[in-house]
Order: sequence, then structure tokens, then C-alpha cells
Amino acid sequence: MKLIFVGDPMCSWCYGFGKELTALTARHPELPLEIMVGGLRAGATDVLDDNGKQFRLVHWARVEESSGLPFNRGALLARRNFVYDTEPICRAVVAARRIAPEANQLAVFRALQRAFYVDGLDTTDGAVLAQAASAELAEQQFTVDAATFHKTWLDSATIATTSAEFAQVQAMGIRSFPALLLEANGQLIEVSPGYAHVDQLERQLDAALRSLTTAA
Repeated sequence: MKLIFVGDPMCSWCYGFGKELTALTARHPELPLEIMVGGLRAGATDVLDDNGKQFRLVHWARVEESSGLPFNRGALLARRNFVYDTEPICRAVVAARRIAPEANQLAVFRALQRAFYVDGLDTTDGAVLAQAASAELAEQQFTVDAATFHKTWLDSATIATTSAEFAQVQAMGIRSFPALLLEANGQLIEVSPGYAHVDQLERQLDAALRSLTTAA
């Protein structure tokens, strides 16, 4: 039995959700957590214009109000010729998993989120992603330098695994992020189809677990 979190580090509601999911997993150490990346805007090629920036800032304000997490609005507004392609950051999540499968992958996911939302860094840049992810892995006592991480991020197997994961998420019928599922007895049970506070997640997880008992 395990939890499956499906998201994208450059999805603002996933950023808010990371805080709640961290709290939930702390309450349930008996439930392993698997992270799957969905590719919110994977492969996007259009430059983010002022209208696109304002659209995102509206969502950021809502997430900030709900989660209490900070956002670096100035960095987004100041960025020029920015293509909001989420494939690179999703691939960084996959690269971290390949390098250190025993690491706390949610902490890596959140470190990549902070690089974008708080530090205002260009998380479509592999070197930036390698620095953020390797620093978090080092915090967890996994020895990997940024250059080694970047090499894994560039590896064709990492690219292929990321693309296959996007397809798998689509095949699961998940169309929006974040999504939290419970996998048990070979079946997937929806815990949360979107953002929710930890206490609400707790109630929804309890309902999912009770449904298993009833079915048994």
C-alpha cells in the first residue's frame, strides 16, 4: 500500500500542496510516497507574454492565500523571453530518483519548487536545476555534485523515462494537478483530486482506507 502524488514542480497549486503533503506523510510514515510527474506544459515553445504572466500571478495569489507560502512575483515579471516549459524541471525530479532512489523525493521536488517560486531562478535551465537538486540531496547526505546531476539530467534514458511517465499519467486519466492517490490491492483510489489542507487530506485518506476495509 502506498500514496502516489502526481504533479509538476512548476504548477503553483502543486507548490502549495507540497507543504500539506509533507505534513500528511509525516503523520503516516507507514505509507510510502511515490511521485509521478505529469508535465503541465512539457514541450511548450511559446514565450510567456505579459498577459501570461498576469494570468499566473492571479493563481499565485490564490495559492499564497490558501497555503501561506511565499512567491517571488518580481522575478517572473522581470524575466524576458521566458518559455514556460515544464519538461526540464520534471526531468530533474526523474534524474534525482535515478541518482538517489532512497532519498526523500518530496523534499527534492519541493527544493526545485522553491528555486522557481521563491528564489526566482530559471528552472528551464539544466545547470540551475542541477544546482538546486544536488544541494538538496547533499542536505540528505547523498553525495552528488551539480555536474554529475546535470549529466544524468541530460542522459537519454532520463529523457525517455520522463516522457514515458507523462504518457503513463495520461493513461491513468489524470488531467489536472496536484492529484493524490492511494494504491492498494492492485487498485488506485483517489484521495484528493486537487489542492487541500492537511486535515482535509487526512479525512479523505481515512475515507479511502475505510473503503478498502468495506470492500474486504
